[in-house]
Amino acid sequence: MSPVPTSSVNSTAKAPTSLPSLIKSPQNPNQNHWSSIWLTTIMGAQVFHCILPKLRESPSYALPLLCLLLLLLAGTRTALADDASIQTVSIGAIVDESTRIGKEHKVAMNIAVAGFNSVSNDLKLLLRFANSSRDPFQSASSAVELAKESGAQAIIGMETWQEAALVAQVGNLYRLPVISLATAPATQPSAQERWPYLVQMARSYSDQLSSISAIVRYYNWPKVIAVYEDDGYAGITSMLNLLSQYLQQIGSEVEYRVALPPLGSMADPKGVILDQLVKVLSRESRVFIVLQTSAPVAVHLFREAKNMGLIGRDEVWITTESISSILDSVNSTVISSMQGLIGTKTYYPETSKEFQNFYYSFWTEFRAEFPEELNSQPGIYAMRAYDAIKTVVTALKQVKNKTVSSENLLQSIQSTKFSGLTGEISFEEGELSGVARVYTVINVVGKSYKELGFWSSQLGFFDSVAENGGRNANIGISAALFPGLVNWPGDLKDVPRGWGMPTNAKPLKIGVPGRTSFEKFVKVETAGDPNQTTYSGYCIDLFLEVMKILEESYTFAYEFEAFNGTYDELVDCVYNKTFDAVVGDVTILANRSEHVEFTQPYAKSGLAIIVPFKSKEYRKAWLFTKPFTWRLWLISAVMLLCTIITVWALEKGSNPGFRDSPKDQNQILAAMWFILSSIFLTQKEKIHSNYTRVVVIVWLFVVFVLTQSYTANLTSMLTVPLLEPKIKDIAWLKENNKLVGCDGDSFVWDYLTNVLGFETANIMNVSSQFSYPDLLNRGNISAAFLELPYARVFLNQYCDSFTQMNQFYRFEGLGFVFQKGSPLAADVSEAILQLSEKGVLTALDQKWFAPSPECLSSSTNSDVEPLDIGGFWFLYLLSGVISTICFVVFLIRLIKKYKEVNTTPTIRMKKSIKDKLIRFWKYFEEVDTAT
Repeated sequence: MSPVPTSSVNSTAKAPTSLPSLIKSPQNPNQNHWSSIWLTTIMGAQVFHCILPKLRESPSYALPLLCLLLLLLAGTRTALADDASIQTVSIGAIVDESTRIGKEHKVAMNIAVAGFNSVSNDLKLLLRFANSSRDPFQSASSAVELAKESGAQAIIGMETWQEAALVAQVGNLYRLPVISLATAPATQPSAQERWPYLVQMARSYSDQLSSISAIVRYYNWPKVIAVYEDDGYAGITSMLNLLSQYLQQIGSEVEYRVALPPLGSMADPKGVILDQLVKVLSRESRVFIVLQTSAPVAVHLFREAKNMGLIGRDEVWITTESISSILDSVNSTVISSMQGLIGTKTYYPETSKEFQNFYYSFWTEFRAEFPEELNSQPGIYAMRAYDAIKTVVTALKQVKNKTVSSENLLQSIQSTKFSGLTGEISFEEGELSGVARVYTVINVVGKSYKELGFWSSQLGFFDSVAENGGRNANIGISAALFPGLVNWPGDLKDVPRGWGMPTNAKPLKIGVPGRTSFEKFVKVETAGDPNQTTYSGYCIDLFLEVMKILEESYTFAYEFEAFNGTYDELVDCVYNKTFDAVVGDVTILANRSEHVEFTQPYAKSGLAIIVPFKSKEYRKAWLFTKPFTWRLWLISAVMLLCTIITVWALEKGSNPGFRDSPKDQNQILAAMWFILSSIFLTQKEKIHSNYTRVVVIVWLFVVFVLTQSYTANLTSMLTVPLLEPKIKDIAWLKENNKLVGCDGDSFVWDYLTNVLGFETANIMNVSSQFSYPDLLNRGNISAAFLELPYARVFLNQYCDSFTQMNQFYRFEGLGFVFQKGSPLAADVSEAILQLSEKGVLTALDQKWFAPSPECLSSSTNSDVEPLDIGGFWFLYLLSGVISTICFVVFLIRLIKKYKEVNTTPTIRMKKSIKDKLIRFWKYFEEVDTAT
């Protein structure tokens, strides 16, 4: 590899004044004619001064030496003329040679410049390096020096976005293109307006953070902890806001932020980082996302986290490219403290010939210049720097005129389009555009790491990449994400829960309602000694059953603590983290769900109204009409009438009993008696028509079913007590200012006043279930408003005196309470569903809410449902269809006989329709259909 002309603007040594330095002076790259003549004269004088003593000793050498001198001067003049025709473009490079990234930047740029200079005859690049020391102000100062004193026509480099932003301001001032190698925290909509000379070679962190949020979403981690190095600039704030935005979209959140100061500002890095990590122990989440840190800070971070036990079986560590891309360069001791880490890094193809050549050159140059580095392989930062120089080279080739200026160089850079080491390179409004970048998902295992798969914003997760950069097989968010491939911290094969397990030193603090109106749900007994508190009831037994299921996967310590306050205050204690959870009969309400998280309901809930009974004996006179609904009575009457008419029409011409009646109304009455008598199965009249026999058989079947159903339903109504609620409805209670009772500690009080509109003076607080019967019987309260589970318990004991009104207000149900985002809420919900499927909930219901013997042996439901048309429609349809068919067939045969009798055509033609109908009716009355 040919040497690369470089210089440093930070060097204080004086430049040499030798002849080669004057010729190659970067301050005067284009020598004019008079300077060339002056230099030629000086050189000739120096050569003549050297050969003059030889001429004095031997004059015979004069002619050959003179010819040699003339040839030397001519060659020198030609060389000077050639140098004058070469244009040199000075490029400033700002790197931090103390970091691995800066070292990669420098070597890659040198390789790119050397490769260009070796093949270019009329244009040369001159790199001028400046050290940034990872300080934005130092970078800006170096940029000013490069632009003002060194004549740089473009500036490349910068590791951090803060450096790039300040150098971009210098670019605005001196109108210089600034090519940033730093990753922007997020897409800057106004970047082109603020920094028109800025060109970004790296995409923003947006896609990386999106890929991390996709991982969090798949594994359903509700909370994460963000870890970052706070350099005092606003860039990290943009990253945090963007991460929070992505996590909110998937139902997760940033629970806590660990801000680490830069390494240079920490006198005791170990102590400072240790103090920050200790604060994490009080947090619930154990999913750590390392957003952005320098390599030295990352080394201290993971070492101290491992020593504290934060890289174990319950923890998850995810990093962005700032850490993932330098894993190749850290030693085995550092790698050992990162076991199980998951990271994302930019994917780049390694099969191209250009990459292979670059890889060999980089490995050789890097190893020679930085032998102290353990790994000499190039990373994404080296390839990005190489592509930055190649961008400038491609832009220079596109410049139409030979005089390169910063303005036309910027325009050419922005229109550049080529295939680089990192992929397709093109720009839009100063930002890298083109196909969405692919990121490799890695997992640290042993002394190195392995690739798990790939991710892109367009494709999601997929398991392999084709040579053209496309996907081969999409994994998809619904499938298993890297099944069996991930080695989690602590060498765990199962997915970590991502939250800290309660321990005996810090158990899960569970609040329990200390005062309840129905003790079968929760009962707290102290027996005079607060240390000997016992907890019992349906809710406690249910929680213990839930714990049995959870213990199959993990165990944790917990403790109960009674709370003597309202239920809303108890829920607020979970919100303000006084309690970690609540086990009790807490109703799931919308306003409560805004602040806490409820489990799957374990019992249905609603607002029931309990009132005393009163007798309905005064309504017994009309009881015979109750077995059928009015619709069934109506359709039965219609079918009866249709059957009567059908039987009359079919029997009129053949039954002597119908023909002997002198009037049609008498005939119809005879048919009615004929059909009605069949209802009571006493019909003894003789049937003459076969059609009538078919109709009557179907009708008798319908009558049989109806009478049996009527008898059974009427019997049921006569055998139950005729009782009804004393209260009509809620409107009657409010209109008459009746006093009602409820549990003042529950939400019911507020619901009565705010939703149902009861006056506060008309509501009585009843604190015990045993007070309701006496208050209702004495008339102190007209109704009791109880939640549905409580009403069920109450009526199971007092079914003979009280009932529930038909009005009912539904709610979500009863559930346990946890803090927002608590992973336990989902696990407990799943356990409740398992208990429901196994019948455990039913067994607990029987244990705690079994009805009393009196209520078990008698039914208090005084309203037997009347029968409706729904159960008999097919019978009516069958009867109607059969009757219609028989009547139609009979009518067709009658018309046929009528036509045979009236055979005279002239008579048929002269008669009107009315006359024909009258004649047909007379024929119908006189004819004997039996014949």
